[in-house]
Amino acid sequence: MNANLIVADYSNSKHAEDIVYLLNQYALDSAGGGTELSGYAKENLTVELAKLPFAFSILCYVDNAHAGLVNCFTLFSTFKCKPLINIHDLAVIKQYRRQGISQLLRNEVEKVARDKDACKITLEVLEKNIAARKSYAKFGFVGYELDPNYGNAIFLEKAL
Repeated sequence: MNANLIVADYSNSKHAEDIVYLLNQYALDSAGGGTELSGYAKENLTVELAKLPFAFSILCYVDNAHAGLVNCFTLFSTFKCKPLINIHDLAVIKQYRRQGISQLLRNEVEKVARDKDACKITLEVLEKNIAARKSYAKFGFVGYELDPNYGNAIFLEKAL
């Protein structure tokens, strides 16, 4: 397997097309909600990402075919007074799963995080996505807590 990782250039039409394709494949997967991205998202995703100086995406190609994607955002930890990196999406095309692609993508995110002097990398994962949770645990991700008496943090949302 010949894997190549590239920090995406949102103005590069090939990178933009591949980001949308890979994210849509993830969205169509049951772990991604099972619903195709909206036409608006497909048309505007990389244009809007390009407007965000704290956004970055990494593409993985295997033998020149798109295999994986990670979309990240640089945020800020007030407690550490340092940047942190949030992995917002991590997607690997079905035919390339269980071949170490997600590990390659996470390693590249960690390199970027270290270059930015980030204090940590965060992500969300569905509790029943056991394969992803095992993979993240293997990479060193653990539940977040400040005080064991209060337990782990829980990810919540309010749709608008």
